[in-house]
Amino acid sequence: MDILLTNDDGIHAIGVKSIYSELKSSGHNVFLVAPVTEQSAVGHSLTIFSPIMVKEISEKGFRGMAISGTPVDCIKWAMSSYLKKKPDLVVSGINNGANVGIDILYSGTVSAATEGALAGIPSLAVSIDDFNPAELKKQAMWTARFIERFSWSMLPEQNVLNMNFPACEMEMIRGIRVCPQTNIVYNDYYNSRKDPRGRPYYWLGGEIPMDRVDPGSDRALLSRGYITLTPLRFELTNFDVVSELQGLVQSDNLDI
Repeated sequence: MDILLTNDDGIHAIGVKSIYSELKSSGHNVFLVAPVTEQSAVGHSLTIFSPIMVKEISEKGFRGMAISGTPVDCIKWAMSSYLKKKPDLVVSGINNGANVGIDILYSGTVSAATEGALAGIPSLAVSIDDFNPAELKKQAMWTARFIERFSWSMLPEQNVLNMNFPACEMEMIRGIRVCPQTNIVYNDYYNSRKDPRGRPYYWLGGEIPMDRVDPGSDRALLSRGYITLTPLRFELTNFDVVSELQGLVQSDNLDI
């Protein structure tokens, strides 16, 4: 397969290097285009007020194009200016930190995969529930086998498959579950601190209230040691409300 690979942790991150190596070892043509620096939580943002700079990175067993932009910039640039034809698959990850529930709206990892899906390419986002993994070879090997065995033609157009590994050794994983994302959002807070001149600054934190999380959803299953798989689509129209709004507009004579 021709695979376009990216991430949001930066081109030198352990996760993207691990999956790159395993996909290459499996015989795939891998085209790595990733941000030169970490771009976590940038969502689906684009670079439009400054130029995109591109630098080739070549190390032993590792080659890719580093982009001075966001994960979505990477996919757009690769599709329009780098690849000669559409890839068979877009893979984004392996990301440090889970992307479940509301995280998918913030995630550069999921957004890069979404950009591939919007272009009509089957797309996979991969993350691990650990912000500081020391080694991801086994997770990368498992992902490479999954990619080969999964029938990508069955994934509906403009859908993303979102995969998350639990924060444990592969031998301790309890299984794999196909599940919905949780709809419980973070309880946000800001830690207030002072810089050396006494001026305040704020650092965002937050926690998902686990007592409210559906036990069959991605966050709960991931915390219990399962690999989670969630198909995501990005048709955001709430069709249940369309007819109600239309009736309201007509009854109030709001037509122009």
